This record gives sequence, structure tokens and C-alpha cells, in this order.
Amino acid sequence: MSEHTIIVPSRPKILNEEGNSGVYEIEGLYPGYGHTLGNSLRRIILSSLPGAAVTSVKIDGANHEFSTLEGVKEDVVNIILNLKHVRFRVLDEGPFTVTLSVKGPKVVTAQDLKTPSQVEAMNPGLHIATITGKGTVLSIELTVETGLGYVPKEVLHKEKIEVGTIALDAVFTPIRRVNYEIENMRVGNRTDYNRLKIAIETDGIITPREALERAIHTMIHQLKAIVGFEEQRDEAADEAIADEARPESSEGIDPAKVKIEDLNFSVRTHKALSLAGIRTIAGLSKKKEEDLMEISGLGEKGLEEIKSALEHYGLSLR
Repeated sequence: MSEHTIIVPSRPKILNEEGNSGVYEIEGLYPGYGHTLGNSLRRIILSSLPGAAVTSVKIDGANHEFSTLEGVKEDVVNIILNLKHVRFRVLDEGPFTVTLSVKGPKVVTAQDLKTPSQVEAMNPGLHIATITGKGTVLSIELTVETGLGYVPKEVLHKEKIEVGTIALDAVFTPIRRVNYEIENMRVGNRTDYNRLKIAIETDGIITPREALERAIHTMIHQLKAIVGFEEQRDEAADEAIADEARPESSEGIDPAKVKIEDLNFSVRTHKALSLAGIRTIAGLSKKKEEDLMEISGLGEKGLEEIKSALEHYGLSLR
């Protein structure tokens, strides 16, 4: 190896995983690359992973967010703040309507929300309100949508909304916090190579390991898209770039080790399979066509993607 060759780093190593938190380490980064990759991955993790959030609220008896409700301890502002902390796992694009209708006296939690089959409240014990009045009914209608990062209500609701509906800023990201730190390490005779540690905490919608893997794949796909200059591109160059995006040759590859993330599925198909707990192409091959069609959010197009990927590895559905 030439002394001027920039060596590639190690694959991520798990230092610690507990609940929704994880710490991961990448070693052997060329001097300066720790901050280059660490900052890029941190920004992608924070801004580019899909999630779900409440985008509007309609509360019976409240025309605006500064209202108060008779027989309810919290004012509307506090109820809305509590609702914004409910984390939803959504199996389709949406938007979806989630309702709540509770008669007091009662402590109302996210468990009291009535959700469609494609939506699940991941923190059912979250406090929403306290109904103190006997016979008081608290009725709420929420709109839950999917998206990326943070989107202000002015962007989400460009058209005039219905009277009595309160528009909300949406925090779609499933990430609670992510930080990284850099240490120097020895590689050969040099002691200035970088060791990158990334700490990730999610809200439980995805695991911290999935968050890191998706961020890495997002970065790779973005960089692949800008290889070459437009005026220099010809058919041969386009074909070469297309080859890079295709799954690598199946010859000599154990299907059990080929992950779903490596198959270049559409975001919708990848999301549906991940939420269904299917992680490898070997797992896919054990499914029947009718099993896959029962997965919410997959559809005919996703099924065709799966069949094509299996065929590439000499496999098929059961």
C-alpha cells in the first residue's frame, strides 16, 4: 500500500446498547475524517430519518389554543404540549385521524387514544389531561402525519384551516439526541488517526442501530448521485453509476447475511419490511406472497421489488 493511500476505516462496532440508547465506534479514520464523518452523520440522523407527529388538534369547546375547558385541570396549551409528546409508529403514509373521547373524573393518558390499525402510540402511559368534573367529556381529534425533521406549521398548513382546528409545528424526527466525540489512535507509526464514537438516543420508533445504518446509507446514496460531471456523462458512465447502485453479484454470497438495507428498495418498501421485523433476504424468501401482502404499506409495487431482488440471488417466495 502506498504511503499516500487513504485507508478505509473499520465497520461500526457496538460499545453499548440499552433500551433506546446506543453508543457505536468507528476506528482507523484518516486524520481529520473523524469530524468530517461524525458531523455529517449527526446532521443526517437529526434531519433525515422519517417519523410521525401530530400536525393539528381539534378540541371540543376550544376555539383557540389559549382557551380553558370547564372540568379539566389543564388549559388547552398544556394539553397540546402533552399531545405533541405522544410518539406514534405509523405503517403507511397517512395522514391519519386519531380521536379521544373520555368522560370524567379521570386521568387521561395516551392509552385512551383511538387509533386506526396503521397507527400505534408508543408511549401509552403519557399523561394528557386530568378531568376533574363529574360528567365532563373531553373530546379531541388529532391529525397524525409522517415527515422528516422539523416542519413549522406555516409550511404544513399552506391552505386555510377549518375554524376550531389548531395547527401545530411538527417534530417528525424519531431522534431525541445524538452526539459524537473524536479520539486520536495509533495506526502503524502514526498516532493522529481518528476514533469516532457516536451516541444516539431515539424515541423507540426505531432502534439507535437502525438510525446509524440508515444515516450511513443515506450519505452513500447522496454521494453516488453526484459522481461525475453532467457535461462529461455518457451512456457508459451512466451505466457504470447504475451498476454501483445495483446489488452486488450474488455469487458466493450467503443470503442470510444480505440485509434489507443493502437491496436498494424504495423508502416505502424498506420501511414496511423493517416494521414487519424482516431484516435479511433469507427472511424474505421464507415468506409467501399472501404473507407479504398483509404487511401494511407494502402493496403490489413493493411486492415486485421483492421478487426482483430475490431473483437476483437465485431465490423466490415460498
